[in-house]
Amino acid sequence: MLCKVSEKAFDDKDWAFEIKWDGYRAIADLSRDELRLYSRNGLDFSKKFRKVTNALQLQEHKMVLDGEIVAYDDKGKPNFQWLQSIGDNPNLVLAYQVFDLLWLNGHSTENLTYLQRKELLKDALKQNEVIKYSDHIPEKGIDFFEAAKNMGLEGIVAKKNDSLYRENIRSSEWLKIKIHKSDEAVICGFTEPKGSRKKFGALILGKYLNGEMVFCGHTGGGFNDQSLDNIYEKMQPLVAKNSVFRITPKTNTKATWLKPELVAEIKFTELTQDHIYRHPIFLRLRDDIEPQDVSFNQDNPTKEKTVKKTEPKTRTGKDDVIKKIGKQELKLTNQNKIYFPDDDVTKGDVIDYYQRVSDYILPYLKDRPESMNRYPNGIKGLSFFQKDASEETPDWIEIQKVFSESSDKYINYIICNNKETLAYLNNLGCIELNVWTSKVQKADNPDYLVLDLDPSEKNTFEDVIETVQAVREVLDLAKIEGYPKTSGSSGIHVYIPMNAKYSYDQVKDFGHLLMQMVQQKLPDLTTLERSLQKRDKNKIYLDYLQNRRGQTLASVYSLRPKNGAPVSMPLEWSEVKNGLKPTDFNIHNALERLKDKGDLFKPVLGKGIDMLKAIQMLEK
Repeated sequence: MLCKVSEKAFDDKDWAFEIKWDGYRAIADLSRDELRLYSRNGLDFSKKFRKVTNALQLQEHKMVLDGEIVAYDDKGKPNFQWLQSIGDNPNLVLAYQVFDLLWLNGHSTENLTYLQRKELLKDALKQNEVIKYSDHIPEKGIDFFEAAKNMGLEGIVAKKNDSLYRENIRSSEWLKIKIHKSDEAVICGFTEPKGSRKKFGALILGKYLNGEMVFCGHTGGGFNDQSLDNIYEKMQPLVAKNSVFRITPKTNTKATWLKPELVAEIKFTELTQDHIYRHPIFLRLRDDIEPQDVSFNQDNPTKEKTVKKTEPKTRTGKDDVIKKIGKQELKLTNQNKIYFPDDDVTKGDVIDYYQRVSDYILPYLKDRPESMNRYPNGIKGLSFFQKDASEETPDWIEIQKVFSESSDKYINYIICNNKETLAYLNNLGCIELNVWTSKVQKADNPDYLVLDLDPSEKNTFEDVIETVQAVREVLDLAKIEGYPKTSGSSGIHVYIPMNAKYSYDQVKDFGHLLMQMVQQKLPDLTTLERSLQKRDKNKIYLDYLQNRRGQTLASVYSLRPKNGAPVSMPLEWSEVKNGLKPTDFNIHNALERLKDKGDLFKPVLGKGIDMLKAIQMLEK
């Protein structure tokens, strides 16, 4: 029978209270000729804890007992770590603290009340140096909890006086009340150590939720040299190529992923709504708990965070309209509001543009987290950046939770897979659409590499043209095809298809290599200096760092919040020449060009390059 969790101790005449022992839960079956001592998941303890097995042989009655195997340290306190190292210390002081009786002399006692079972147990159990009766006190849970805290114990367990014993049930009639918040989590990987730290930096923790492993934080505290060595040794045979998480969390240093077979017990200050442990400290490994049993359930009262789904709050007015788009009926507000004052382009024009080009743009938005850059009062008004979907997001909008290392929480990204979501985003003031270079299904593997040619304030667009032509020369050396597009602002992007075959780091490093070669070709015109303060204002920044997880770029066919209402438009290489201007493609002529040229960018989502072959070509 298992416990649920109570946050606070309480007094109640219908309840009794026991010490929560810090050890291994164990069933002792004395009903047969051969004694059995085993864990709650069936692990045989009879040889490991021979001292307990031998002491149980002295019992006079045939019984099935439930209790906890406890080791005591040199201060006489229960110590789980000492218990784990029993192989190195066979003379360890052990006790089997028995707190329940399930069967006695041919009869099940499970349908007797808790107090009746305890009364029988006290009479039937023959106590000795190792076998102990775990007593209880009635009603006074608060005082008992304070006493346990003063003694440095783990906590107490509250049990309802009339509760029956129900095997494998996590019952609200048994409650554990911990002095320090602790929990079990599966070790899913570890990070590289920093500084003087040896073996590993932090353990990456996970826990099952509805059958799927979810990330719940990482812990780098609570270790000494011995535990670092011991855990590292146990992790080595479990190293795996990929993480067990559907969406791999980003870590501060390089991660090594593991098969989910080790369980850690941690203490922590708080469990957030996103299932992230705040300030987790490693306590010990738990080889008595199966990894598949480590899940968020009734024992963890935090519920999965969901975005509140209500109809969006909108202002009313004569320029509000209700439209059926796709499968949804949307209220589109302030359609006559001017978004581009110099071009007389309204909010309604922006929504209409995206609907007209939706068949072209949606393949490049599909399944990608969307970062919202909102201009509710047009390009001359205040704007703000928003990643997290608001509580007012309607329930038909697809949302994907992705853990953010920098903010230490999950972000609820909107996924734009259809026309109605596109209109919803535009109605929020999203003039441009900014998406990840990877899809949620392979969040760690970008579909393409982006070379971003970003002019400084004193560069002309002719400088950009010269630079992108140098990029093409480098790509020709590598025997790979690149696909240019106007950024819609002042630069040009060149995309290289990767087909999610490589990691972000691999793609970024390859982009760095290409940009280094471009810089060597144009040392007086280009720079790899990222800092604006240090960067020469006459040089074009060769930005390869857009190829990092979570970075977003304006999608192809996206409007940009600039004068002229420009559109980020794919180019044929023959068009990349002097005379080209960023505003050549805009809200007024983009659809006509698309009908004429078709989707020039389609190969970007197709077969990826062979990066190794490309590098070999560059080395020639």
